[in-house]
Amino acid sequence: MAAIETLGDLRQSGYRSRPVKQEIRDNLVRKLQAGEALFPGIIGYDETVIPQLVNAVLSRHNFILLGLRGQAKSRILRGLVDLLDEKIPVVPGCEIHDDPLAPLCAACRGRIAKEGDRLPIGWLRREDRYVEKLATPDVTIADMVGDIDPIKAAEAGLNLSDELTMHYGLLPRANRGIFAINELPDLAGKIQVGLFNILQEGDVQIKGYPIRLRLDVMLVFTANPEDYTARGKIITPLKDRIGSEIRTHYPATREHALAITKQEAWTDRSAAGGLKMEIPPYVREVVEELAFQARSDRKIDKRSGVSQRLPISTLELVLSNAERRALAQGEKLVVPRVTDVYAALPSITGKFELEYEGELRGAEQIARDLIRSAVGSVFTGMFDGIDTRTVVEWFDLGGSLPLSDNSSADEVIVQTQGVQGLRELAQRAGLPAGAAGPTVASAIDFVLEGLYAQKKIGRSDERGYSAAEPAPRRNARREEVSLDEEIRMPTGKKKYYN
Repeated sequence: MAAIETLGDLRQSGYRSRPVKQEIRDNLVRKLQAGEALFPGIIGYDETVIPQLVNAVLSRHNFILLGLRGQAKSRILRGLVDLLDEKIPVVPGCEIHDDPLAPLCAACRGRIAKEGDRLPIGWLRREDRYVEKLATPDVTIADMVGDIDPIKAAEAGLNLSDELTMHYGLLPRANRGIFAINELPDLAGKIQVGLFNILQEGDVQIKGYPIRLRLDVMLVFTANPEDYTARGKIITPLKDRIGSEIRTHYPATREHALAITKQEAWTDRSAAGGLKMEIPPYVREVVEELAFQARSDRKIDKRSGVSQRLPISTLELVLSNAERRALAQGEKLVVPRVTDVYAALPSITGKFELEYEGELRGAEQIARDLIRSAVGSVFTGMFDGIDTRTVVEWFDLGGSLPLSDNSSADEVIVQTQGVQGLRELAQRAGLPAGAAGPTVASAIDFVLEGLYAQKKIGRSDERGYSAAEPAPRRNARREEVSLDEEIRMPTGKKKYYN
């Protein structure tokens, strides 16, 4: 490519342009044959979304990704850039990246006719061939397709119908590349109508003038299925012209979710204050289980979804709370605890929408219930079949531990020394031999929170951990006779009250 500087050099090299969909297909075929990874960073879609996506590309389809928020739709679209050629030749200075061997716009045709093989050649990188637009109701057809510029026509003394008077929109500027529209239902209906010709005929008409641009572009979209009724809809004729409809989903397993959060969350904070960070596996699992519990809770609106950003931002706040405690207590090793998850409430309450029953209870209380359920699920899976009666009996006999998330590691260890069996349970949580104080304190905290989640012990802000409160006794149910019920008389006859 470095040796090709003019149109004459390009012609002598034997270069042949390909339609962008064919180019993407060819590069995908090459990656498949070589066994290369497709869409790196996309986790949990290997058996579901990726095969459908590959089929759509091999079919040279325009496609749409349908899914709730936080399902990596935009990231998948941006990953299509890797399927483009590294560089392609263009006419330098052309707004629509015209092909020197087959120019579309009148200006480029005029330059080639005038300069011939001496025309300089520019090279467009693959990153510059991807154009993304977030659909909003205020987007106009001029923004998307283009408009006639009367000032340009007046300055050049041209007729308004002349091609040289056009001001190109985003879509023509994505020529020979990928044009992505996020949240398609938010696009006004008349703008969606403007996409018909591009999808079916492959051309653009501007302002009703007989100006036709046969663009070479791959159109891809994203949408939330609930947006069809909540904010707008995809009009039926446009939906009919989209080749493939691919549905995304949330992680199906905790392992996939853990891998996503580990990839996305900012956890490398070793440079701050000379502190070393260590995250126990059970803390990661509790944070991840929190999202699974929220997605299945009937008090949370499932149509809105619970984004994968919830565990990502929650884990970051959990680490920040542990970091704050370590700095205040002068500890050099930062080990988050399960109780630190309660300090992440600000990142949890804004990540879900509540049903009516949830609104009555309140977002913060719902979040606390979710944390307790998540801790209980992880603790039960890890301690299933393990006898915890020794620790529970210590509390039932009047023992209490006035601990909080601000308690130092040494304070936690000293105050829990007298609880028989607690240290042994902490070791079953994966506590290594010779572990540092903050690590031991975190394991102990996990056991206590797990027992609290199972309602075997109690916890309050004032007393810390203590014996579980006895379940309230239910009063005997009294049968009430309403006025419209029949009352049996002593004689055996029935008497009715109207």
